[in-house]
Formats: sequence, structure tokens, C-alpha cells
Amino acid sequence: MISIIVASHGGLASALVKTSEMIAGKQDQVATVGLEPSDGVESLSVKFASAQKKLPQDADTLILADLWGGSPFNVAAGVVANDPKHTALIAGVNLPILLEAFMSRQSSLDELVRHIHEISDDSIRQFTIAPPTDNDLGDDL
Repeated sequence: MISIIVASHGGLASALVKTSEMIAGKQDQVATVGLEPSDGVESLSVKFASAQKKLPQDADTLILADLWGGSPFNVAAGVVANDPKHTALIAGVNLPILLEAFMSRQSSLDELVRHIHEISDDSIRQFTIAPPTDNDLGDDL
């Protein structure tokens, strides 16, 4: 099973995991990293190392970050650079993507990354109300 690290600014990562577990149940091999205002690159790197130690060392790892180019993403990119065959990084995590990652992580890391990319457009949608058509006479009759 692929391990997952959710990384974010503030407490978003922990909240996303907690919320997703309300829907999908308690998950194994999941860790979070949250950047606090007092953190720098060094302390954030220590947090990533601590998160990695909580996960099986022989499992591939998908890192889901909140924001492309943010500090959590940048430090995670360094983690991936150290082991690109066994780690992957995707930015823009949200609840639907995290749930999908939880449900699909029995595949290979490459397959999971491809799958997340395929479903990502559907994870953000606008609700619209269709305008009435000329054939719609409503409740007037």
C-alpha cells in the first residue's frame, strides 16, 4: 500500500485527514506536515523527516501539498528529489483528491499519480441552475 503524507500551511493537512477519515474510515500509513508561522525551511524539513519515519520504509510515498511553490511544497520537492523512484508530489490537495488517493492506493505509485491527475478536474465544480426552457410551463396551469 502506498503511504501518504499531506503537507500544508497551518492545520489544513491535519483537518483534511481527519475529515476524510470521517468519510473513508481510519487510514493506515498516513502522516501530516503543517507549516506554522514560526517554522523555517530547517524545521519544516525536520517535520518531513519525522513524518517519513512514521511510515513503512519499504512503501512508496505520495505527498499531497496544498499549494504549488509554497514552503511545504518546496521542502517536499526536496524529499522527492532524494528518492524519485519511490516518492511523488502533487500540489492542490483537497478533500475529493485525498479521498480518491485513500481509495486507490493499492496500485503502483505511477498509476496512483496518473489516476489523481485524471480525476482532478472533477474535484472542483461549479453548481449551476439551468434556465427554464420555453417548454417549461411551470406551475401556472
